[in-house]
Amino acid sequence: MLVKTFGSAVFGVNALTITIEVSIGGGNRYHIVGLPDNAIKESLRRIESAIQTAGLKMPRQKIVVNLAPADIRKEGSSYDLPIAIAILAASGQIEQKDLHQYFIMGELSLDGGLQPIKGALPIAIQARSTGFKGFILPVGNSREAAIVNELEVYGMKNLQEVIAFFKDASTFKPVVVKTRELFYENVNHYEQDFCDVKGQENIKRALEIAAAGGHNLILIGPPGAGKTMLAKRLPTILPPLNLQEALETTKIHSVAGKLNAADSLMTERPYRSPHHTISDMALVGGGAYPQPGEISLAHNGVLFLDELPEFKRSVLEVMRQPLEDRQVTISRSRSSVEYPASFMLIASMNPCPCGFYNHPDKECICGPGIVQKYLSKISGPLLDRIDLHVEVTPVNFNDLSSLKETEKSACIRVRVIKARELQDLRFVENPTLHCNAQMSPKMVRSICEINDAGRMLIKKAMEKLGLSARAYDRILKVSRTIADLAESETIELEHLAEAIHYRSLDRESWAG
Repeated sequence: MLVKTFGSAVFGVNALTITIEVSIGGGNRYHIVGLPDNAIKESLRRIESAIQTAGLKMPRQKIVVNLAPADIRKEGSSYDLPIAIAILAASGQIEQKDLHQYFIMGELSLDGGLQPIKGALPIAIQARSTGFKGFILPVGNSREAAIVNELEVYGMKNLQEVIAFFKDASTFKPVVVKTRELFYENVNHYEQDFCDVKGQENIKRALEIAAAGGHNLILIGPPGAGKTMLAKRLPTILPPLNLQEALETTKIHSVAGKLNAADSLMTERPYRSPHHTISDMALVGGGAYPQPGEISLAHNGVLFLDELPEFKRSVLEVMRQPLEDRQVTISRSRSSVEYPASFMLIASMNPCPCGFYNHPDKECICGPGIVQKYLSKISGPLLDRIDLHVEVTPVNFNDLSSLKETEKSACIRVRVIKARELQDLRFVENPTLHCNAQMSPKMVRSICEINDAGRMLIKKAMEKLGLSARAYDRILKVSRTIADLAESETIELEHLAEAIHYRSLDRESWAG
């Protein structure tokens, strides 16, 4: 007898329907065809043990399992459950009349228990879009899949429950997640807050500008000045995720297997902080079977690179294209997948190997040329994509011990949201643009117009401070954001002056 069940394969952040065909006939051998990987080839051993544990019999006949379309590579252990159900139906041990209405996915333990799978959310979206009635999967992924409306999601603990479901589905209730209520109830729930930070008002201002315009930023300062503490609080002042962004972000983390069983929808902007020993592949994504990297896990959020010069040169250089295109394409001989990678890059670094160059109190012990050599670990093209360079100085004792309350993240976020709303109006005819940092050079010339006095100020700044030519566009973009925060239609001299102040590393005199 031939029986079909339905599952899915995930490519990038999207899913494709897979038909699992099982035929039982004469003979006594098992065959799995349709480009399965080793995890799928081993599945029949797990399935046999699980079926016997459930009190049923594994057929002692020739079993052929075909995963269609047969020319697409399938991977992972999540096909255990649909293959097991198809074998039981083909051998007449369960009814097959309703199998065509459900997507079925799950990894089986030897005792019949169901283990969580990766990519439950994109699979659920595919099930709904192709007209399936429901989705049967492990209980650990049920809330994640249940955020997809108009699809019945059933979370199962073991194979026995799935068998019972197909005998009498009326005794089971689908998992219900009220997506919009959950989203608006938990949005902007962060543990950190800017009111925890004493002093550093100029750094807070720079982070507010970065958040308002979506600008990349680098913090330069001695150890213990608060660079990491400030960077961790940046997501708390970014505009809250909208529902579409939340679904995009959740989908990526679902594919990577990074969601907990209790999570159904990500409501906070992601904050990723990889160690400087990270490999190229782990940062941008890849592998024999491509998986999203850190830059994609930071999509719609913040990627924080602490101690930037300590990262391998090749790791930093692979970020150049994703920073511009806001997506990364991973190509292999048989396939190519795209992952979104629209993130804010925040980096921090010591000014020199000892960490005390330009320190107000401590003396730098680095020899001649060492500071410049240390800074040269960051290439010009990468530095060109970082709009704000901010020097962080240590907090003095009076500020540190002050009992005076500082501004909360919620207050700063209100100003950031207002600035982003102005940018939304500005880019209404360009749906792919969301903030000033994404403007092309052509748009900078038309949108960031300055008067003669402003041009003279930038000219003098470039001559006196030794600013590089590449700093020109960055200054105009940042000054446009500062003007938006001030709710000014035009870029004034004070806006330009503040933007010029945030180009420390472009100054020829900075590293002596």
